[in-house]
Amino acid sequence: MGKLKHAIGRKIDLFAVWETGQEARRCRDFQPAEINISNGMRIDVAHNGPDSLRLGLVAALEVQPETDVPELDQLIADRIQRLAGGLTDQQDAYRATVRDVFRNGRYKPTGRGKPASEYLLRAASEDRFPRINTLVDVCNYLSMASLLPISIWDLDLAAVHAGQQADETAEFQFRLGAVNESYVFNTGGQEIELADLIIGAVQPKTVQPGAVAPSTTNGLPIVNAIKDSQATKTTAATRRVAAAIYAPLQDGPDMSLADVGQAFCDLLGATSAESRCSHSILMPGDEIALSI
Repeated sequence: MGKLKHAIGRKIDLFAVWETGQEARRCRDFQPAEINISNGMRIDVAHNGPDSLRLGLVAALEVQPETDVPELDQLIADRIQRLAGGLTDQQDAYRATVRDVFRNGRYKPTGRGKPASEYLLRAASEDRFPRINTLVDVCNYLSMASLLPISIWDLDLAAVHAGQQADETAEFQFRLGAVNESYVFNTGGQEIELADLIIGAVQPKTVQPGAVAPSTTNGLPIVNAIKDSQATKTTAATRRVAAAIYAPLQDGPDMSLADVGQAFCDLLGATSAESRCSHSILMPGDEIALSI
């Protein structure tokens, strides 16, 4: 397959990297750090979630949601074909390990509360893998390929949701949802309750009228591993995005967490010659700063 250009200009062969694990071996000592993507918006991210969670973080700008990426189409088709016979024992064991990350407090990741990655696996096995736009398709493909749930959101819409200007510092934190926290997740107005669910929240610039106490002190929830908020979903106008990859402490049988972040940047970079992207990994208690 063809080569895609990474944000810092290095070219890698995606098939070689993901199949041989050479890139994964180079990334084993990867540590969270401050990442400079471009001048402009700064993003502060804190991992205040459970100790069982590693958090992959991706941020990109100048992406194009409606650009066709033939390499992505082929990757999706190949992965669906590989999954046609079902998960291997090793893959299924890792799926269960991923699900266990979300067993916190009263939250039970069963039924409709399973991680979105499991819904994607089932959809792929039934030949109904969803295609939304290129940004979401990248997210869903990598979730299917890695067995990890992934959230993606529009950074500009998150700023609007928080009452901020697009060029202001945006603060996000990942934590457990509080009692009485919820948000609308689709155009039909359906809500998901967030108590004890791992969520990502944006800190509002000012107190939102009528907001409950947890939202004003710990941010406004916008994403989780089951269903993301309708308020910050990507659209045709999206140009700046962030993504969160929810992972257990150990890597899976198919892709390491570092590989998923790298692949995310490569595929987002294929949507526009002007796009730039970087990724990092947060362990429990970590904080990082990204400048876009």
